[in-house]
Amino acid sequence: MRKLLNEELQRLSKEEFKGQMKTPVMIVLDNVRSHLNVGSVFRTADAFLIEAICLCGITGTPPHRDIHKTALGSTETVAWKHFPSTLDAVYELKANGYKIISIEQAERATMLNEFVAEAGVKYAVVFGNEVEGVSQEVVNFSDLVIEIPQYGMKHSLNIAVSVGVVVWDFFSKLKQ
Repeated sequence: MRKLLNEELQRLSKEEFKGQMKTPVMIVLDNVRSHLNVGSVFRTADAFLIEAICLCGITGTPPHRDIHKTALGSTETVAWKHFPSTLDAVYELKANGYKIISIEQAERATMLNEFVAEAGVKYAVVFGNEVEGVSQEVVNFSDLVIEIPQYGMKHSLNIAVSVGVVVWDFFSKLKQ
């Protein structure tokens, strides 16, 4: 087995990327502190053709050295918008027909592996702060809360890892 060369990966140009049909998912970052995490989220959004990222509250925005360090140019391809608060973002998304889903450990949460994504539905998936998670007021406003099943001692994943797990799951379920 031979590793593929970069030239063999059939990467899209910026123009081709922007013209691609996007996965009907918006990523919402609720006061994410780490610029490195934000950059990683941009890369994941690029990989799975996510519609856009909502950067809320204290979440860092491009251009920033640490975002660019992990985004590797994906801030040039993935659409994004900053909102003063996460509630501002989810109110706007809800008004535009998105189903609001918080990724959090909560009472009556649906486990990610049991979640069934519906064709034709637009999703806004909220990921929380590295310490506090998704704010309770955003959880209260959500249509659904999804929890990533975890079996170790910590029951905690890095925000960028959580985004990768959830976005891959949504992408695979919606593309079937």
